[in-house]
Amino acid sequence: MAAKKLSKALISEVQKWGCLKQTGVSLRYMMEFGSTPTQKHLLISAQFLHKELPIRIARRAIELESLPYGLSQKPAVLKVRDWYLDSFRDLRQFTEIKDTNDEQGFTQMIKMIKVRHNNVVPMMALGVQQLKKELNPKILYQIHLDEIHQFLDRFYMSRIGIRMLIGQHVALHDPNPPPDCVGYIHTKMSPMEVARNASEDARGICLREYGSAPEIDIYGDPKFTFPYVPTHLQLMVFELVKNSLRAVQERYMDSDKVAPPVRIIVADGLEDVTIKISDEGGGIARSGLPKIFTYLYSTAKNPLDEFLNSDSTDAMTMAGYGYGLPISRLYARYFGGDLQIISMEGYGTDAYLHLSRLGDSQEPLP
Repeated sequence: MAAKKLSKALISEVQKWGCLKQTGVSLRYMMEFGSTPTQKHLLISAQFLHKELPIRIARRAIELESLPYGLSQKPAVLKVRDWYLDSFRDLRQFTEIKDTNDEQGFTQMIKMIKVRHNNVVPMMALGVQQLKKELNPKILYQIHLDEIHQFLDRFYMSRIGIRMLIGQHVALHDPNPPPDCVGYIHTKMSPMEVARNASEDARGICLREYGSAPEIDIYGDPKFTFPYVPTHLQLMVFELVKNSLRAVQERYMDSDKVAPPVRIIVADGLEDVTIKISDEGGGIARSGLPKIFTYLYSTAKNPLDEFLNSDSTDAMTMAGYGYGLPISRLYARYFGGDLQIISMEGYGTDAYLHLSRLGDSQEPLP
């Protein structure tokens, strides 16, 4: 896979934009701004993105050039870098946004950019795999992969922000938005309902994979709602419940005891909404706990293995390349929350998903 020849002009422009300051937005601001999506508001939003997106994309493109251990030269990483450079070029070639026609053209273009970047996560995972395959296992444990982890945290956090900004702008064009929705944000989201949907999806996957699945019990106030992005919460709860189901299922598979249910508790505090997901799946050894938030560790079989030798870039399942937990934690942190995992080896695991209720925290800008 030959990397593109890059023009000097493009490189210097990327360098220039990568030095400019990013501007973060809060959930509350997105909600208030988008609550009246007039043509004037959409124009202002497009003008903001026209200036903001090239800065964020340039920063990532620059970082992709200078990764440690030769990661930048891996074919999959070069492919991701090319996607970022193409998107940067598209944004810069779009001249000023002066009227509704310009705004509509710009919206179509950023929609395309979002699609172009759909497979960034599996593609980067593939690059890291390509690196791991080459490194001697002895060296792999001696070198500190911290640099790569910190890079991936910044890289994926930035990607969440870019996709949120594009998705939010595009969704504000919906002529018939669902009730109480402002773009991606649901102003009266029921965490109980989202947790129920996400856990049913996770249970479906468990049934398909193992032929049976533990029960899931959900506790909390079904009438309680708060403003949040349901797709983000869905992704996080799905990931955590899927892990719990897998642990319980594998622990009780050959036992004549009934598998204990996975319990989900939704608590609404003044500052935080906390969702606790508890299982009796045997827990994680304390020595293994630091690893669960790294990008180079998964207990599931790896779907990337069959993908490594092919040139295909199909979207892949979240399971198996070990990114579910670290990426879920980034989603939680993106709007000022967090994710903590507490485990009792020999018994089970509790995951605490904290979501900030105030919606005031600025995007964390890597």
